[in-house]
Amino acid sequence: MADDHGFTLTMDLQDGYRFLVDFHEDGVPPLLLDEPAPLGAGTGPNAARILAAAVGNCLSASALYCLRRARVDVHDLRTTVSADLDRNEEGRLRVQDIKVRIEPVVDEDQRPRMRRCLELFEDFCVVTQSVRDGIDVDVEVAPTGRELAA
Repeated sequence: MADDHGFTLTMDLQDGYRFLVDFHEDGVPPLLLDEPAPLGAGTGPNAARILAAAVGNCLSASALYCLRRARVDVHDLRTTVSADLDRNEEGRLRVQDIKVRIEPVVDEDQRPRMRRCLELFEDFCVVTQSVRDGIDVDVEVAPTGRELAA
């Protein structure tokens, strides 16, 4: 079920730690996720990279939307996202911070019209603001098929 207020996707184990993600969107191909070695084979991005990409994409799209609404001609746009991983007090690896650099290519005479967009666009990025504010995650494990060994 997909609408403006929610969505569902499915992930199927392929082998090792490789999962194929089906977004249930017409025309959107499945995405292969994998953990880097030594856990996985590194044949696809892992969840931390997808999180960084989601933040970068959301910010880029939000900035581009705002600039286009301000009638600023964006000839090109490149976004670089860097994420730092570190261990918490329990020794578990966590994404500590994400740095995003957005580089729109615009004509010099249009740069003054960018200022208002640059003040506003971050607030409209669903993913970035959700990550910044924290996300409630409800987890359920429901084994099916063979009985689990005791």
